[in-house]
Amino acid sequence: MIVIIMNKYILALISLVLVSFASERTYAQQDLLSTAAAAYDSAQYQRSIEAYEQIATQYGVNPELFYNLGNAYYKQKNYPKSILNYERCLLYDPSNVDARENIELARLQCVDKIEAIEPMFFVTWSNSIRDSFSCDTWGTLAIIFFLLFIAGCGTYFFSHRTSRRKLGFYGALLAIIISLVCIHYAGAQRDHIQQRDYAIVMTPSVIVRASPAESGTQLFTIHEGLKVRIRSTLSGWSEIELTDGQVGWMPSDGLEVI
Repeated sequence: MIVIIMNKYILALISLVLVSFASERTYAQQDLLSTAAAAYDSAQYQRSIEAYEQIATQYGVNPELFYNLGNAYYKQKNYPKSILNYERCLLYDPSNVDARENIELARLQCVDKIEAIEPMFFVTWSNSIRDSFSCDTWGTLAIIFFLLFIAGCGTYFFSHRTSRRKLGFYGALLAIIISLVCIHYAGAQRDHIQQRDYAIVMTPSVIVRASPAESGTQLFTIHEGLKVRIRSTLSGWSEIELTDGQVGWMPSDGLEVI
């Protein structure tokens, strides 16, 4: 009996410590957020950036944090870093309209204006649907429609009226189809986040070569702020692909992964 009471007290003490620790982290994070926002409002953009970067290091990242960092870098006219953070925001929250608009404004300040090869219409259509919601939202929708599927099955099996049984059957069929679609796009969003094969060029100007060496044949020159896809890496070099299909090698330290 005494052991049980002691265990209860120990568990209560541990819970109290954990809650206290979480509260301290919350207050500290909120304090940093307030500092970052105040610095941004007073045009102290470097201080704002440092505060947001500290939050990212200590407490993890989120789309809103990347969006605020993108804004602060934009105000500093650091367009490559601005584009990088807007892209990271969109990676986690593809429905952020403000980030999409701001990233286009930042790209207007960059040197390279490359015409992208448009994918097949159904790929574009599918990607636009995928990017309508975040991975978490797609997952939530999948659960909601699965519950509706269960409700429809219950109506079909337990209702005595023919009209309700039909409604339950077709409702359950539609709900499970939508749930499966949501699961598909949740997985697609998750894979898109985990793949991380896109990067932003951070070097003011870099020569892209035919092979991973300084002696490689010069193919073309690209500039900071350009978004590229990393195809492979080798000994400090990255094979990149531009949106127009051009491929070549550049030093990996000139890239920052989105």
